[in-house]
Amino acid sequence: MDAIRVVDIVDEAAFGLVPPCADPSFDHRSCDYWEDADRGSRAARPGWLEPSRQGDGSTSPKPRAANPFLADLEAKASAAPNPFAQPRTGNPFLTPGDDDDGGLAGNPFARAPAARPAIPTEAPRKLQLLGRGLGVAGSYAKVLLSGSTPAVYAQFGPLTAYPRAQRTRDLYPALPESPLPAVITCIATTAEARHQGLARTMVEAVCDDLASRGFAAVETYPETGAPVDATSAATPEFWESAGFIRAIDDARFPVMRRELG
Repeated sequence: MDAIRVVDIVDEAAFGLVPPCADPSFDHRSCDYWEDADRGSRAARPGWLEPSRQGDGSTSPKPRAANPFLADLEAKASAAPNPFAQPRTGNPFLTPGDDDDGGLAGNPFARAPAARPAIPTEAPRKLQLLGRGLGVAGSYAKVLLSGSTPAVYAQFGPLTAYPRAQRTRDLYPALPESPLPAVITCIATTAEARHQGLARTMVEAVCDDLASRGFAAVETYPETGAPVDATSAATPEFWESAGFIRAIDDARFPVMRRELG
């Protein structure tokens, strides 16, 4: 049996492991369905896999002012110094020779803060979305490898990271508001890796991770009756097999919930 390994998507190397969707018209690597409640889509968008042009050093030209007299005023303002501007005064509490341009001096007795991980601004857009919480909450996605082959993809995180999940939750006032749950928005197995229990293994890894981050519960929002290859959140029956209950037993959009201990 191939060894199982779960990898957090925290950089471009891990992002490159994301397996293709079973239905080629969708793409995990360009899906923003859950992140954008109004215009989000699961559709395959190859352009999203290209490096972003953000942060490449280029700047957009300044828009031309609609009022030609305003443009003249702006030009004059930038050329002439402000006679009423006051020079910045030095900090009287600094030791002579010190400079306060860098902010408050660090506490010599405190450990220097660790640098927080971050996704480069030129990374693909989906990777930037997945990396929004790296410095605070941790990763928002994982890939399960069977041997060296990517077999399962899962996306998850705090409810605040997924406006569409929050909108779904708002439909059901009976759901508990405190503490707010984490959510699993996507769980998908490649066609070749199905019926091996790998998706449930991934769910356990995600739930253990979320519990270690302090979440007390996790929810997911499947769509009843959707084709297996077209739904991002599996089926209610799958979630029941993974220890979830139907917190809301809606005919089409049930809410599946599991308490984390």
